[in-house]
Amino acid sequence: MAVNVTLPNIFGDNMVLQRNSEVKIWGWANPKEEITLISGWDNQKYQATVNEQGQWEIAIKTPEAGGPYTILIKGIEEIVLRNILIGEVWVCAGQSNMEMSASWGIDNEEEQVKNATDAAIRFFTVPQLTASKPQSALLGNWKESTPETMKNFSAIGYFFARRLREDLKNVPIGLISSNWGGTTAEIWMPEEIVQNDPVLAENARKFNEQEYEPRQPGRAYNAMIHPIVEFKIAGTIWYQGESNVGSLVYDQTMAALIASWREVWKDDFPFYYVQIAPYKTRGNNFFNVILRDSQRKLLHKVPKTGMVVISDVSNVKEIHPKDKKPVGIRLANLTLAETYKIKSNLVNGPLFKDFIVEEHKVIVSFDAADGLHFKNENSTQFEMAGADGIFYSAEASILKDQVILTSKKVLHPVKIRFAWGNTIQSDLFNEANLPASCFTSEENNDKI
Repeated sequence: MAVNVTLPNIFGDNMVLQRNSEVKIWGWANPKEEITLISGWDNQKYQATVNEQGQWEIAIKTPEAGGPYTILIKGIEEIVLRNILIGEVWVCAGQSNMEMSASWGIDNEEEQVKNATDAAIRFFTVPQLTASKPQSALLGNWKESTPETMKNFSAIGYFFARRLREDLKNVPIGLISSNWGGTTAEIWMPEEIVQNDPVLAENARKFNEQEYEPRQPGRAYNAMIHPIVEFKIAGTIWYQGESNVGSLVYDQTMAALIASWREVWKDDFPFYYVQIAPYKTRGNNFFNVILRDSQRKLLHKVPKTGMVVISDVSNVKEIHPKDKKPVGIRLANLTLAETYKIKSNLVNGPLFKDFIVEEHKVIVSFDAADGLHFKNENSTQFEMAGADGIFYSAEASILKDQVILTSKKVLHPVKIRFAWGNTIQSDLFNEANLPASCFTSEENNDKI
């Protein structure tokens, strides 16, 4: 029986294709059938022969940003894809804070929804499903940004796209939202990556024993990432970690996830993420701040990554901060500076670089330290310890772009830490009014 030429849902009306690229389009048809594709922006004709498994793929060249265009695909029958834009495509992934839409109740919700009409921003929402094996297809379709579509889409993704549009001018933005509240990082990468690493496998086993959301490694990756692999993207924005609180190897876990995605996409794309916000966790522990420090350390482990700190826009009693707009804007500003090289202002909060001890005092240096200042006159968030490892509060003062620490209780400082607590919101900022990340100079957080 003849099979009509078909496409995965990620290719459809209203989609955005990555500009100035070689973009792969694929689908299914009868074995040995000839498939012809004609791109509407240059009327270029491409051809491919369907293989024995009934699969075909064609690589096409995309121009500078523009549209709308059509794409014609012909086999036994023909498909016409309409209202296609050429622009920048980003994956928005993670757990509930990335999933959270205006309909959940974000700050200034009514006004944001009312003003959401922008035909050059397009949304694709990946359905929340698990699978035990990698899938080749998924449901869903591309939609233009309107009040109706925006209010159910990732709010951070939307604000990210709006900010990119301001500086990238007329470049369309396509967002693929693939996220699921309550999920751990381990389920978002291929299962074998976790199972072949004894440290990650043991950590995943601990997380498997609790909670109600899908926990088994690979399950969300198989159903929600694998079907879109090789759809050409500019990069990924990620907001996840709350469900990994308690892990002491989150930086290793995320390094493995990023490497696995870049490998299957065959693309070393940028990966920018949100440091989770301070909030109260169960028990008297440092699990939340340890994970946030792991996110800071990830920056040094994996190239082409970036992190935004949001401790100043969070509510420590609420795991879902409602002020999503500054989070999306900070991710976009980072992207504009790092990926698009068109923003030169400070886009990072102060990041711990190193420290030196001079007699009884400690001099702490930071990156992104221009205009370093405390939110109030003094900071109470720095601590120092001697060789005994017992931390005491330190007096802190700012000298240009460094912080000077002293403590009468620690005459021979060995270690320092800052904002070291699950609910501590940083009181150190730079001239861009961005908060510093928590940090500890200790190597092994589990000893703290």
